[in-house]
Amino acid sequence: MFRRVGYWLFCVLWQMSIKSKKDLPYLLSRLWHHIGFRRRNQFLALGGLMILTAIAEVFSLGAVVPFLGVLAAPDTAIKHPLMQTVADMLGGSSNNLIVFFTVMFIVAAVVAGSLRLLLLWATTRVAFNTGSDLSIELYRRTLYQPYTVHIGRNSSAVLSGVGKVGGAINILSQCLMLVSSSILFLAITMALLAMDPFVAIVSIAGFGVSYGAIAVNTRHKLRRNGLRIADEQTRVFKALQEGLGGIRDVLLDGTQKLYCDVYQQADRPLRRGQGDNIFISGSPRYVMEAFGLVMIAVLAYFLSRRPDGISSSLPVLGALALGAQRLLPVLQQGYSAWATVIGSQASLADIITLLEQPIREELLLPSPKPLEFRHAITLEGVRFRYGEDGPWVIRDFNLEIRKGSRIGLVGSTGSGKSTLLDILMGLLEPSWGQLLVDGAPVDGVRLRAWQRTIAHVPQSIYLSDASFAENIAFGVPPEQVDLERVRQAARQAQIADFIASCPEGYASPVGERGTRLSGGQRQRVGIARALYKQASVLVFDEATSALDNVTEHSLMESIEALNRDLTIILIAHRLSTVRKCDIVIEMKDGVIQAQGDYDALLRTSASFRKLTGEVVS
Repeated sequence: MFRRVGYWLFCVLWQMSIKSKKDLPYLLSRLWHHIGFRRRNQFLALGGLMILTAIAEVFSLGAVVPFLGVLAAPDTAIKHPLMQTVADMLGGSSNNLIVFFTVMFIVAAVVAGSLRLLLLWATTRVAFNTGSDLSIELYRRTLYQPYTVHIGRNSSAVLSGVGKVGGAINILSQCLMLVSSSILFLAITMALLAMDPFVAIVSIAGFGVSYGAIAVNTRHKLRRNGLRIADEQTRVFKALQEGLGGIRDVLLDGTQKLYCDVYQQADRPLRRGQGDNIFISGSPRYVMEAFGLVMIAVLAYFLSRRPDGISSSLPVLGALALGAQRLLPVLQQGYSAWATVIGSQASLADIITLLEQPIREELLLPSPKPLEFRHAITLEGVRFRYGEDGPWVIRDFNLEIRKGSRIGLVGSTGSGKSTLLDILMGLLEPSWGQLLVDGAPVDGVRLRAWQRTIAHVPQSIYLSDASFAENIAFGVPPEQVDLERVRQAARQAQIADFIASCPEGYASPVGERGTRLSGGQRQRVGIARALYKQASVLVFDEATSALDNVTEHSLMESIEALNRDLTIILIAHRLSTVRKCDIVIEMKDGVIQAQGDYDALLRTSASFRKLTGEVVS
């Protein structure tokens, strides 16, 4: 009950501290919503450990006064009622009293040090485990986004966002350090006040005001550097992607210097901002250490001017020196944590934006069984455009694709062929009209079931740095790969002989993005991947464009020989590819220009005759 009340009170006070949606408290409150219940309990447990550590620090600091008092004047110290009681319990010997307080001081110091070490370990562990949770959640939410989101943003922004999770871990760790430092500061302050209020107030005011003035003067620069770091980190990722992603063209064109300059223009401000923030967070330590020594020297001078001299003030001065020795690192740690958090505020905002990407509820349900496709795919009055102000890419499109038919799509660049395929596969939702399968709309859970009936072979095949078997059975855990099914798909795609010639056969690695394969071999692996799915609809988006005429003809004959229950839709790079299709659809400006079988279109469509024998893209 007390824990719930404390947590509620903390939340109320935290909300009161939020003044703007750009403020750090608001960002941290949004981040808190993405932290699981288990981690929240761990944070609360850390709070308890921080308080326990602070109490141990107070005891270790308080133990120094009697310890130094006994060492400096044992005969005088033993006259104190409390000391007399302790001495009587130890046999009345002042030597025993010295030994007792020495042992107590050592025990207090060891316990305090052990608890601080435990707190550091626990803080780091919880922060990094929470960072791992956030990183996984960020990646999950990114993968679950609709296709329109993925094609509408630069992938470098997402990759840099994932990279910034390390910054979130650092922020969490530094926030915990800041809380811990604040608790320790309060505990040490109270201990010093109990020893000598005047000396404690002067010391704490001196150190506190100094650090406060530094914080006020540096916070704006820290925020500016944080914004620069967040922006330039995205630019660095973009420069890396563009330079390495197009390495063949870069090498051929000799444009290495251009990309190096682009990278330098992004990386230099990034490193400068990071360096400035590190300097700002660490530099006060050296100034304050010198200031602390000066302050202790001045206080020692004034204490020595007292009527009873320095000897009576020696225990207090020793405690003050030890307190300052503890207080300065705590203040520096707190200031450094604060500076790091302020400097990472912009990156934190980027991370939270990615964490708050919505996910449609049906996507979180267990994967449904593939949709049983029996009759026809229908597009009714479909219109589509990318964005509310964009031009119509597909306009008033009506089409019926019967089960088991072979459909070819041809047309010039920009005619809407690939967009139409994305609508058929459920990757894009029509702006107007609807997609029907067997007369029922494809939406909600039914959309996911429909997508499981489709195998897609794109023009550019993505291959992971894994074996042939793992790339053909893409997305299947290695231990669950059906090797016989892999071999059958490879034979149908006419890549089996090449794989057999490799040293390790189907276990041979293909290299990152298939760098060890030719363009045609990569396409055949992609086709084998589609056949491995044993889907009822095969979609080829210019998938044979990298093959020579002989290989393409042979492959198309193999595809044509497949079960007639299999529906095939393909975009043709060469018109000869669609010669044996049941229906060929010629598209222009998002509408059907002409349709029919290959020979009929040759007779009736002048635009199709113009395309015949030419390469279309």
